[in-house]
Amino acid sequence: MDSAELIDMMAQDAPSSEVADAIKSLLYAKTASDIEQVTPNFAGMFGDEIPNEGEPLPEVGDGVEPVDAVEQEPTEEEEE
Repeated sequence: MDSAELIDMMAQDAPSSEVADAIKSLLYAKTASDIEQVTPNFAGMFGDEIPNEGEPLPEVGDGVEPVDAVEQEPTEEEEE
């Protein structure tokens, strides 16, 4: 949908929910295209490479394992 179709919807008294959905769709499409254009520049700034679509993404949990529990000194009640 383009902006001309959106204006036609408003002129023909389309339901407000449909007009709102059309506006959201237009904004999401514009934002997505802007992000796709800007992403390579910002990725380069941080030294990150943008993976090719054919390369697998890293798995979650490949980093440092979390610590299970925090070590605490025993309290007076536990010592007895």
